Amino acid sequence: MVSTDELPSFGVGVIGYAFMGRAHSHALRTIPYMMWPPPATTRLVSICGRDAAAVREAQERFGFSRSTTDWREVVEDPEVTLVDVSTPNNLHFEPSVEAAKRGKHVLCEKPLGRDSAESKAMLDAVEAAGVVHMCGFNYRFIPALQLARQLIAEGRLGEIFHFRASYQQSGRVDPNSPMTWRFRKDVAGFGALGDLGSHSLDQARWLVGEIGSISGLTKTFIRDRPVGAGQTDREQVTVDDAAVSLIEFENGAIGTVEVTRCATGRKNYHVIEVNGSRGSLHFNCERLNELQFFSLDDPADVQGFHDVLVTENHHPYGKFWWPAGHILGWDTTFIHEFYHLLNALAGNDTVEPLGATFRDGYRNSVILDGLAESSNTGKKVYLSYDA
Repeated sequence: MVSTDELPSFGVGVIGYAFMGRAHSHALRTIPYMMWPPPATTRLVSICGRDAAAVREAQERFGFSRSTTDWREVVEDPEVTLVDVSTPNNLHFEPSVEAAKRGKHVLCEKPLGRDSAESKAMLDAVEAAGVVHMCGFNYRFIPALQLARQLIAEGRLGEIFHFRASYQQSGRVDPNSPMTWRFRKDVAGFGALGDLGSHSLDQARWLVGEIGSISGLTKTFIRDRPVGAGQTDREQVTVDDAAVSLIEFENGAIGTVEVTRCATGRKNYHVIEVNGSRGSLHFNCERLNELQFFSLDDPADVQGFHDVLVTENHHPYGKFWWPAGHILGWDTTFIHEFYHLLNALAGNDTVEPLGATFRDGYRNSVILDGLAESSNTGKKVYLSYDA
């Protein structure tokens, strides 16, 4: 019998209580219930947000001991040993760096920084401090995509020729949808490119390998939006609505990535396909538990794409959940992500290569910057990484 008293324990401070803060808090509360014994226990110490009343409500709802409107109180709290940065992008840098300086482990949501220079400074800070660090690319923890990575690593696809990704949403297609921080370059850094494209480009690196060059185009379709709901005054949009790119991997494979927040009718349509000399893989995030697999090694009379339901006990994380066929949801990606992070914090594993470190976040930012540069200059950009 395992006693939680025997496990390492970490006090968690979450900066951000809305979309990501809620997803992360849910994951931390669910791990010991479903993934027993957990690699470590967590104490939900402090949660931070700008709206005092809303963050107090989040404190009670999510089960934190206290709340604050000043992120510095979270970082300086002696009971907090893991700082979770789930804020708008302009507040990724300072809390992450200050937490590292105090010897606290850091998880920061993607994209890591608003550009590669900011991301590199964040990487330098956590490496200098020697703390555990993770960048929140939660799609790495979709069981179907982990199975895809295993099949590629085992050589089941042969030599990889092509990677293609298309990430389409429709949530910003209404020109009267009001301004938020996601439409402001000084806050977000990028638009659809950083919001959606960072996921697709991370999957490209994670599944196929490092990207050596990129060319592309970004586009803003809706150039101004109401400053608030129901208001007539409008504000200029300073980020992209969509981006398309051609990429070449260092191993010789080629790829395409298309992202948009203006694909009418699409909700979270993130499609990935990898083609190799012996087989292919196809994944659609709206069918989260399924992976399509084609292999030339199958008998000729039954060759074709096979739909694999990735819910068996032997599949990634399958042993923690329900009987086969009882499908999992999007929220489980964060549960798997934090389970992996706790293993790293407990010294049972490392964050990379399964999870994304700040180094992965920095390299992702280099690629995003390269695509934006290509769009501005009309030229192919050869990428260079300083770490």
